Amino acid sequence: MGENVRVRAVVALAQAMAAAHTPRESWRAAALGARDALSGSFAALSVWEREAGRLRVLVNEGERAPGEEEFPEDETYPVHQFPEITEFLHEQWAGGGEPDAWVETADGDRDPDTGPGRGEGGERGHRRRGAAPAPFGVWGRVAALRRRGRGCCVVAPVVLHGRAWGELYVARAVGEPVFDRADADFATVLASVIAAGIVQTERLEEVRKLAFTDPLTGLANRRAVDIRLDEALEAHRGTGAVVSLVVCDVNGLKWVNDTLGHATGDRLLERFGCVLSRCGAMLPGTLAARLGGDEFCLLTVGPTADEVVRVADELCHRAAELEFGDGVACGIASTGDPIGEITSARRLFRLADAAQYRAKAARSAKPVVAGRDGEVIPLAETPQERGTGERRRFRGAAGRDRR
Repeated sequence: MGENVRVRAVVALAQAMAAAHTPRESWRAAALGARDALSGSFAALSVWEREAGRLRVLVNEGERAPGEEEFPEDETYPVHQFPEITEFLHEQWAGGGEPDAWVETADGDRDPDTGPGRGEGGERGHRRRGAAPAPFGVWGRVAALRRRGRGCCVVAPVVLHGRAWGELYVARAVGEPVFDRADADFATVLASVIAAGIVQTERLEEVRKLAFTDPLTGLANRRAVDIRLDEALEAHRGTGAVVSLVVCDVNGLKWVNDTLGHATGDRLLERFGCVLSRCGAMLPGTLAARLGGDEFCLLTVGPTADEVVRVADELCHRAAELEFGDGVACGIASTGDPIGEITSARRLFRLADAAQYRAKAARSAKPVVAGRDGEVIPLAETPQERGTGERRRFRGAAGRDRR
């Protein structure tokens, strides 16, 4: 492959990874780009899970063999089956070497110019003379190549932040030219490009997490709820899926802050967040969130209104047992109840909010449910619909009730 062709392949790989929006998209771009750049038939990207002593396959791309999935859930390999990896990590690199790729073939031959380890003169990519071979690792790879109908592979370590992160694996089918030293060197370059792309994706993921996560509780924030609720109502309009919103207000937070300090108030919010998360887990696919201040919510798509009410009742019971505060006021609005047509996320929020304030005003130990309490729907629709401050009036009443 000409130098210009390989430069273009590197640029294409970097651009594809830069365009990825999620880790999976990044892994897929890495494997596909490396496969094409090395004229392979198959490529995989794996991460080294040190604490478990294994390689976990993140993605398989190209001509997959039976049983190989694009994004496998549990395809792992104990690192002790591949001693060439630990040889590279603990001997070559630790001794001052650089990350380097190597080649394996289905006939069990390994080109001495592409094996891991060091030669007598310290050359990269040469096995030490007189060193014991690593038959288990070699033959493990060989058996895998034969079993999957592949003739050879090139393996390149992926290094992040100065540490081995995982490996890039590219294979060719039986009958295709065997990878050579130039291919192995190029695979090393590709692995470094992939490492840079993974770092960028991790940073973007962290930024995205911060944008949609409440920093105190670790729950989703209001922005995440707004996006998910719009998607949920779209599903409701398309398939009739039941959408339910549980809005909660932690009672007594102001009293805790004023008398015990804000650090204790923060602990109360964190502990209630844990309770909310545990209860939300009883309903598959539920989003648990902190809306801000002392307000939290659960958003569900699919479970019936009765199931949601049952979990909300459990939530109220557990919240009442917290060391600080005075339980929680809880309101529910669900498309599974007779609440009228829900044309917007704002209306569902308004109904759940009104139910929550009714629970607050009544000091209810149980959730109040829109459509099952005749006062809630009128409260949500008039005069608040016209913005005349009904919510403010209830917040004032609720504030007096907290103590």
